[in-house]
Amino acid sequence: QVQLVESGGGLVQPGGSLRLSCAASGSIGSISIMGWYRQAPGKQRELVATITAGGNTNYADSVKGRFTISRDNAKKMVYLQMNNLKPDDTGVYYCHRNTGDYWGRGTQVTVSS
Repeated sequence: QVQLVESGGGLVQPGGSLRLSCAASGSIGSISIMGWYRQAPGKQRELVATITAGGNTNYADSVKGRFTISRDNAKKMVYLQMNNLKPDDTGVYYCHRNTGDYWGRGTQVTVSS
C-alpha cells in the first residue's frame, strides 16, 4: 500500500514562489511516473507536471518556464517548485503515482493579493 502526503501549500501573492513536497509512505517505484495535478474551484482536475523514473519531465503549457518538477527516489519524495505564481494557479494540488493510480489528499495553493 502506498500513501502520498502533500505539503507546502499556502497563500502567496502574485509573482511569489512556493515549493510543494510529496512524501510517499511506500516506494515511489523505479518505474513509476510521478505527477502533480491541480483542481481549481468549479473546474476539472488537470495535469500540471509529470516526471519519469529517469528524470524526463512533461509540463502543462500554462506552467512551462515557471514550474519545475523533481524527484528523489532514495528519499521517496517528489517536489514541485512554483515560481512567478499567478492567480490562475490557485487550486488544490495533488500528488499522483501512475502505477497503482495512487493519489494524495491534496494541498491548497492560493495566489492572491
